[in-house]
Amino acid sequence: MDEKKETRADVKIRTMTIDDYDAVYALWKTIRGFGLRSIDDSREGTERFLLRNPSTSVVAELDGRIIGSILCGHDGRTGCFYHVCVDERYRRQGIGKQMATAAMRALQEEQINKISLIAFKKNEIGNQFWNGFGWIRRADANYYDFILNEENITKFNE
Repeated sequence: MDEKKETRADVKIRTMTIDDYDAVYALWKTIRGFGLRSIDDSREGTERFLLRNPSTSVVAELDGRIIGSILCGHDGRTGCFYHVCVDERYRRQGIGKQMATAAMRALQEEQINKISLIAFKKNEIGNQFWNGFGWIRRADANYYDFILNEENITKFNE
């Protein structure tokens, strides 16, 4: 197995702002199997999310270019990670862990004590990452959706 670096010093992890949207969306479009929603992941939808959660989403930046992102928010009790990704060329270098740690610390500062996320079963890389990072797959709960706006269509990248 390849040895992973704990951190990569030349990567800057910082809070995401709406000014990052175009670069983050372009990154999302490169991630194979990534599902993007027509409304929620639009500039307007992302801006609503960031306004509600101004300090918890993060990006990873290298030489002025965004190479990773996590949308992170909370409801006052539980935090949630969405759209966690690292550019394929920079994976297995500790960047995902650096971003997740930064987002988790931001949640702790807001007195949030628990985080949830969804990883699709077919996302082998993501599931391996979360399991290796100490996250626990729950067997005692079911995840349900109820669609309030059928125009919010999810399209998966190939």
